[in-house]
Amino acid sequence: MPTKPDSSLSFKDMCARFDVTPRTLRYYEYIELLSPQKDGRARFYGPREVARMTLILRGRRFGFSLEEIRQWLLIYEKEGTEVQMRKFLEMADRQIAALSEQRRQIEETLSELQGLRADTAQGLGT
Repeated sequence: MPTKPDSSLSFKDMCARFDVTPRTLRYYEYIELLSPQKDGRARFYGPREVARMTLILRGRRFGFSLEEIRQWLLIYEKEGTEVQMRKFLEMADRQIAALSEQRRQIEETLSELQGLRADTAQGLGT
């Protein structure tokens, strides 16, 4: 049986900690977002992979694509923190604009639907 490196999570523990499916975790490894330590078929996720997974899930929550996240993580490895943070600012600005536009469209649609509902209710005399 493989021995778990200190301060590492097993595959199962990683899935549980981040509430993701095994399929998701394997996919993130396949597209090189994560690089767990391997011992035979067993995978172990150290502090680096835990931190990366935190960033991946946060990025997904904010609406960034997996490719954008992958590229952003690569910048850190190749060019360092400052360049990575500057790239994040660009990505965040772009996403804030997109989310603001989505909110505007939702508010417009909601207002239109509320008006139509009110007109329909009035027509029914309710």
